[in-house]
Amino acid sequence: MRSITLRKPVDLHVHFRDGEVLDAVVPYTARQFARAIVMPNLVPPVTTAQMAADYRGRIMAAVPEGVDFTPMMTCYLTDATVPADLVAGHRDGIFAAAKLYPAHATTNSAHGVTSVEALDPVFAAMADAGMPLLTHGELVHADVDIFDREARFIDDILAPLLERHPTLKVVMEHITTEEGAQFVASGGDRLAATITPQHLLYDRNVLFEGGIRPHYYCLPILKRRKHQLALRKAATSGAANYFLGTDTAPHLKHLKEAACGCAGVFSAPVAVEAYLKVFAEDDALEHFEAFASLNGPAFYGFAPSETRVTYEERSWTAPETVSVENREIVPLFAGENVDWALAPGL
Repeated sequence: MRSITLRKPVDLHVHFRDGEVLDAVVPYTARQFARAIVMPNLVPPVTTAQMAADYRGRIMAAVPEGVDFTPMMTCYLTDATVPADLVAGHRDGIFAAAKLYPAHATTNSAHGVTSVEALDPVFAAMADAGMPLLTHGELVHADVDIFDREARFIDDILAPLLERHPTLKVVMEHITTEEGAQFVASGGDRLAATITPQHLLYDRNVLFEGGIRPHYYCLPILKRRKHQLALRKAATSGAANYFLGTDTAPHLKHLKEAACGCAGVFSAPVAVEAYLKVFAEDDALEHFEAFASLNGPAFYGFAPSETRVTYEERSWTAPETVSVENREIVPLFAGENVDWALAPGL
């Protein structure tokens, strides 16, 4: 039986939602991760420090007793974001970062930014304060193919933004393409990327195996096999500018299995195990602690966890569903065998 002991991982991209869903899903992330960067795309979005502090309080109330977990909050950027207010929230320890959603790019992004250049005063203030910018890296125009959105975002939005603000720290969230991985590799120590388990495990064919598979539908959407392989190479390389960010995104089952289903993969119940499957398959377990536990903290500037955890190559069955009151969420690997498990008692 193979095993790996490492500092407790951190998840640098999490969606908890709110209310009953939040109460149901927070324990899964808190069990596996020491910290998490929490996304702000609620309804209404988290746009002020007070809203973030209140949301953090609701998250902490859902953490099981005796579990040591720290949520790190983000600000949802809008066309009306005030630089001084944003930076004050970062200075006061409320905001760890700010999130750029292009308008209508993904779940609850209707309030997102319509003109990136118009927010240059905000980005300049963030650069001066050392506050990272997190991007949903898709160019969402009617004439841009859904599979080309990431590459177009890099060319049309991100590269010019980095040129205009040469000291701004940026995380490309959930990269999905060979172009994304290559761009991050060329960006030095101020550019990084999170990579999700589903984009490492699957290519776009899984969406259509035996019919439409809505629980694999996410945004950015799964891409061709060549992009999946490029992401696996980046994640398992040991390079410091790639790190773990699940983008776990819970939606109730009936909202996924619908005529216009929601985008998102709920990976939290099997998150670390899913990544370990990839690293084990690619014979790269020696690089897993860097990806899962060290690179993200180094980029954000906080200390990695001092807690050590051990995972064993031991089979178990993932739950078919997770209950939310009288409804259900379908997780990644639902009802399937999982190759890795947290060691007993940890």
